[in-house]
Amino acid sequence: MAGQCVTKVELTVSCEHLLDRDVTSKSDPLCVLLMNSSESQWFEVGRTEKVQNCLNPKFAKKFMLDYYFEVVQKVKFGIYDIDNATVDLGDDDFLGEFECTLGQIISSSKLTRPLVLKNKKPAGKGTITVSAEEIKDNRVVNFEVEARKLDNKDFFGKSDPYLEFYRQLESGWQLAHRTEVVKNNLNPCWRPFRIPVQSLCGGDMDKPIKVECYDYDNDGSHDLIGIFETTLTRLTEASRTTPAEFECVNMKKKQKKKHYKNSGVVSVKLCEIVKEYTFLDYIMGGCQINFTVAVDFTGSNGDPRSPDSLHYISPSGVNEYLSAIWSVGMVIQDYDSDKLFPALGFGAQVPPNWQVSHEFPLNFNATSPYCQGIEGVVEAYRLCLPQVRLYGPTNFSPVINHVARFAHQAASQKTASQYFVLLIITDGVITDLDQTRSAIVNASRLPMSIIIVGVGGADFTAMEFLDGDDGRLRAPSGETASRDIVQFVPFRNFQNATREALAQSVLAELPQQVSSYFKMLKLMPVHEPAHDPAPS
Repeated sequence: MAGQCVTKVELTVSCEHLLDRDVTSKSDPLCVLLMNSSESQWFEVGRTEKVQNCLNPKFAKKFMLDYYFEVVQKVKFGIYDIDNATVDLGDDDFLGEFECTLGQIISSSKLTRPLVLKNKKPAGKGTITVSAEEIKDNRVVNFEVEARKLDNKDFFGKSDPYLEFYRQLESGWQLAHRTEVVKNNLNPCWRPFRIPVQSLCGGDMDKPIKVECYDYDNDGSHDLIGIFETTLTRLTEASRTTPAEFECVNMKKKQKKKHYKNSGVVSVKLCEIVKEYTFLDYIMGGCQINFTVAVDFTGSNGDPRSPDSLHYISPSGVNEYLSAIWSVGMVIQDYDSDKLFPALGFGAQVPPNWQVSHEFPLNFNATSPYCQGIEGVVEAYRLCLPQVRLYGPTNFSPVINHVARFAHQAASQKTASQYFVLLIITDGVITDLDQTRSAIVNASRLPMSIIIVGVGGADFTAMEFLDGDDGRLRAPSGETASRDIVQFVPFRNFQNATREALAQSVLAELPQQVSSYFKMLKLMPVHEPAHDPAPS
């Protein structure tokens, strides 16, 4: 399981046409940012400076937030007219607020919305503009490095050299990268490696970088061969025809030996800085996530009218299928501008002919299987349930191939503008495992990911097998998936957890899957995310 997609985001806020609450002058606005915890309690994250006497403030102080793709992070911006020096805002005039999710701000990169009062009525003509920028130098440095004539530190055999790169901080040197160990070689050639510019020098091309060369010892008492210092500016002068060369100096040896020159030479053959785009770059650059839901209507779910059935809708209006649709959909919908989601069913006999279908629209409209928002998907599911006969078998490949056809069309445009996510919610063991494996291997070459949520108590061993965490999935033909695009989660693991917890687990790998697909094809964001300040 990949770690959470967390990144630092910087929010810049400005307002226009604020209400004027001061009699003799204009309002003195300040913006406070609140976030919502899972207990639906709002808590303050920070506040800007007060802008004296201004109804169109541009706040200089920015808000820094950790952004988690898998979580619906609710944010609320409150604007106050500050009339005194107290921290408590209760006695200051309220000028309006705006509430949304962090995902909405990020997917539009700049959002302008009207401010509303506590009673939800407009706060005059007041508007707020929030722009988001990822705080991240998204460049990486590709290195090809070798060395020659390194000192031999071993009695038996030769040194086993490796390099350590350090970044200079105020607190001292911080390790940025350690290369592999090349065994038994005084003229090593290390495999190509990459270091983020941020880690190497914090984005400052002329900041000192320290490189230490060691002889590796199994017991951890690695012997220092030598050290040199340089900068990224100097390193980038390297080329294969004229490498950048650095003498490795061991100060202890130098002090002892009169004619000491060096302990070997490190030769940098390649040091190129390239931009590495993140999930956020693609989303803010205009990539749309297209979300499709596929629901399992096979007989093993049990009669929907029986309380034992997985499709039984409890008096409180929920079942595991609905919970999964809500949890995942609520996060995904922020990244889809038209909010129209195709919803499919499989494994049922469908009216009017009662033929078994493995890809029918929940709204029974073949030409337009789209539902308006997650609420629309839920509504279509509820209305569809009493109209179909649960049957079987459990075939996944038709719905996978259905979405793959759209992904294939998008892929032919060769732009990073569309990505497709298929959510399959199922109770059972796959019947068409070979066809499903082939469908997934084919889809791995497309802008597409598949999320499988297993409901009920069935044996989900085959699903774990489709989730390529333990190695690349192979089709029966022997063809291997070009990347891991399946994420499987058993719902029973989240029986007593919050809706957010399921969404986090289900969506944890998606950001990396999106960016890895576009990187694989060397596709840049459609347009470079705009990080410009709000226009005056």
